[in-house]
Amino acid sequence: MSVEFLSDQQAAQCAAFNGAPSRAELERYFFLDDSDLEKVQAKRRSHNRLGFAVQLTSVRYLGRFMPDPRQVPAEVAEYLAEQLGIADASCLKEYGERDGTARTHAGEIQEAGGWRDFAEVRDELSNWLDARAWTTGDGPKSLFDAAAGWLRERRVLLPGASRLARLVGTVREAANNRLWDTLYGMLSTGQQAVLDSLLSVPPGARISELDRLRRGPVRISGPQMKWALERAQKIAAFGMGEVDVSAIPPRRLAELSRYGIDGKASLLKRHGDSRRLATLLATAVYLTSRAVDDALDLLEVLIATKLLARAERETAKEKLKTLPRVERASAKLAAAFQIVFDSTSEQVDTDTGEITPPEVETLEAMWERIEQVVPRHELAAAIAALFELTPPLDSDADEAWRSQLVTRFAVVRPFLKLLVTVVDFDATPEGLPILKALKSLPDLMGRKKVGPAEIDTGLLTGSWRRLVLSAPHLEPGTVDWKAYAFCVLEQLHRMLRRREVFAKNSSKWGDPRAKLLDGDAWEQAKPSVLASLGLPAGAGEHLAARAALLDGTYREVAARVPANSQIVFDDDGRLHFAALEPEPEPSSLRQLREAVEAMLPRVDLPEALLEVFSWTGADQAFTSVTGGEARLKDLHVTIAALLVAHSCNVGYTPVIGAADALKYGRLSHVDQTYLRLATYRAANATLIDCQASIPLAQAWGGGLVASVDGMRFVVPVPSVYARPNPKYFGRRGGATWLNMINDQAAGLGGKVVAGTPRDSLYVLDVLYDRDGGKRPEMIVTDTASYSDIVFGLLTLAGFAYAPQLADLPDQKMWRIDRTADYGAFQEAARGRVDLARIERHWEDILRIIGSIHTGAVRAYDVIRMLSRDGRPTPLGDAIAHYGRISKSLHILRLADEPGYRRQIKSQANLQEGRHSLARKLFHGRSGQLYQRYQDGMEDQIGALGLVLNALVLFNTRYMDAAVNQLRADGFDVRDEDVARLSPFVRHHINMLGRYSFQLPDLPGGLRPLRDPGAPDEE
Repeated sequence: MSVEFLSDQQAAQCAAFNGAPSRAELERYFFLDDSDLEKVQAKRRSHNRLGFAVQLTSVRYLGRFMPDPRQVPAEVAEYLAEQLGIADASCLKEYGERDGTARTHAGEIQEAGGWRDFAEVRDELSNWLDARAWTTGDGPKSLFDAAAGWLRERRVLLPGASRLARLVGTVREAANNRLWDTLYGMLSTGQQAVLDSLLSVPPGARISELDRLRRGPVRISGPQMKWALERAQKIAAFGMGEVDVSAIPPRRLAELSRYGIDGKASLLKRHGDSRRLATLLATAVYLTSRAVDDALDLLEVLIATKLLARAERETAKEKLKTLPRVERASAKLAAAFQIVFDSTSEQVDTDTGEITPPEVETLEAMWERIEQVVPRHELAAAIAALFELTPPLDSDADEAWRSQLVTRFAVVRPFLKLLVTVVDFDATPEGLPILKALKSLPDLMGRKKVGPAEIDTGLLTGSWRRLVLSAPHLEPGTVDWKAYAFCVLEQLHRMLRRREVFAKNSSKWGDPRAKLLDGDAWEQAKPSVLASLGLPAGAGEHLAARAALLDGTYREVAARVPANSQIVFDDDGRLHFAALEPEPEPSSLRQLREAVEAMLPRVDLPEALLEVFSWTGADQAFTSVTGGEARLKDLHVTIAALLVAHSCNVGYTPVIGAADALKYGRLSHVDQTYLRLATYRAANATLIDCQASIPLAQAWGGGLVASVDGMRFVVPVPSVYARPNPKYFGRRGGATWLNMINDQAAGLGGKVVAGTPRDSLYVLDVLYDRDGGKRPEMIVTDTASYSDIVFGLLTLAGFAYAPQLADLPDQKMWRIDRTADYGAFQEAARGRVDLARIERHWEDILRIIGSIHTGAVRAYDVIRMLSRDGRPTPLGDAIAHYGRISKSLHILRLADEPGYRRQIKSQANLQEGRHSLARKLFHGRSGQLYQRYQDGMEDQIGALGLVLNALVLFNTRYMDAAVNQLRADGFDVRDEDVARLSPFVRHHINMLGRYSFQLPDLPGGLRPLRDPGAPDEE
């Protein structure tokens, strides 16, 4: 019987054998222990013993008794027969011929095994499902799977798929209604009217107020900054940020607000009062902080790129323009002074020691000589030019660009007053003077005279003091308040990035210290956090063990240096590695690779996606943002078409077709309603698990090694979420997809960040926010992801950090014992780890890593907080010292184990292979990302990551089948060659032009492999 969110095929496969179990599953579920054998041997005949064993073990595997035990896969019957000493497993067909035997045995097994009927726990399961649906908002398929797992854990016999699905649907619908009713009940009549007004279209406008307000800033300019602050002010004026929604699970509130952000106003209008107003409330609450986030994002990039960086660029250009004049003037002055020096100094004969008096005795004579070389009027002009073109002697290197910056006050004038009004700033003691000065700026603006007593002169560092207090145009006793405003803004920019100044009404730019676990919350979480991470409450013994490990490793590796041809030390004692020679490719590997790739079936990209959906059910993860059930026929076809459109960056046109599932209106509706980051991640988790189950992927690795690296995208449209970097983006801005892949070639997750920031700021967040798969143990990155603080945090979090250190000779190695003799490493190990410093801060270190581990705070914010202008805070320095122990151990292992270096290189190459496939896939619009907003970037890159995983899974499964076929045909297949096959091949997949969405019948689950010896057909 079909149920709404399960296809007929999926319903039939619930609690049933879908092919033969793997060897591991046979050993886990179908092995008969002594107790099992005792029960089985009590049966008299072979077929009864085998049938009883089938029922005894299959109920463990399926969670229910089979309607006909004789339909068990032959592999299961043979495995059980072998254990029972039954020579012919086919005797099973005689089991149950006498009515009641199989039923009697099932009752006996149920009673002896403590299996309960579903009716006994239905109410308990309903309560559990209700709590899960209320807190998580999981889709029906996810809840269905979770319910089946809950029943198995409690040894409850699974009911029919339809019965369980109906329960899930009923409970989920009740939870959704309760969510809407709860939020609706929080609103007064006036608030309801305010929210409903968001859906109306004002006179003369073409879009609703909601449509207008949910669009963030795009251009980087002063007027756009003013508009962003006015937007935040208007949203805050609705007062929805004051509604106490703390009783609503954050995830449910976020999902509801996402529907309000993405859904059409016309669609929202059609909902009932409770659902409509609940959605609008969640959206308004979200926008209250998001609008401030957007404004501060814009402020940060405006100051960094349009003000500071532009002033520096323009100053550099001006210096280049004046360079010829400066050079000529300097040359004339040098020539004149040389004459002064030569003609007025005593001359000493170096051979005789005889001293000759100066050549000229009077000033007139000296000037006469000078004017023979440089006329006096030219010399005066040269002096005047140098005074004009060069800064004063007491100036600093920043004065020129800061002077240029002051001329751009028109950029910041429109929004300065709004900035301090709309954003609820606060600060740490260090940032408090900056905040106080910022709030004073509106009172200074527009005044003709401002005195020194009205500003904080303590903030005037370097050339700002001259520009503010001693500018040439100033009247005595006044200051340049425009220069003072830019002095404050420059320091505000730095303090915001360090979170010394923060916004209380912002989620992204808030105070990370307030999010750290503290007080009772920390004391309650501490035991489980320490147990999970394997860290002690006291640092003494732990640090002593780390010190002993470092000391012992130094001595062991140093003892092997004479026999180690891979490393050398230069005259300064710095460590150098020999180049890592590429592994040779034996002819057997080349032949295997050619044969396997030639056997892969040719498919269009949508067909590959549809086939992967048929294997995994990943399309079921795409649930409606409205919370309703999917009632669209052939939804999986529409989803496949949209994934192609987004991942290939080609838009709708190439995938539009005559079928209802491929018409424009259907594509647009499903795109807005079903495709979002949460559903991409849920689908990805399914693909990751499926990839891990394939023997070929297991030959590549165990899923415990992962790498994190960035892939760059040019963003040619105006966007606050793109940053300049000429190396990667030319004259435009861009964004980086920081993504993680494990050694089984599965992409575990990723994050889109603006521009090209140091990857080290985000690595931990990517690791903790993966879509699925095993938690990796070893993390490979490039040098850009390295810092001592990151080394410390990753080690504390339980990861083995293995960055590629391109600048290895410049890396300082660290020791704890100053007096120890480490042989060849004596000079290289010139740094000293301060264990006492780590121990002093140990409790705060644990609180930091515990807060990251539990998700209370982002690692990005913590790392920013632990550094100040490139220098660590005392707590950051303690974490860095802890990280230096692991860093030194890492370098020593690199020096001692070529295989370790090769493993790191191989994982990095695997990531490069994935990026190469991604570039080939994301081919439309010259591979550029045409998304203005961060949400849009994340959604499109989420589609790209999902399709990459689907293609890798498609290739891996067919390559695995090809390897098995070649082995059966007697081909020389070596395990070491299999481990070096790549799943990133693409010649057999059509990614261009019009596509086929017709999935052929696959009786055996797979397409037929091509004949490797047949001629290649184009």
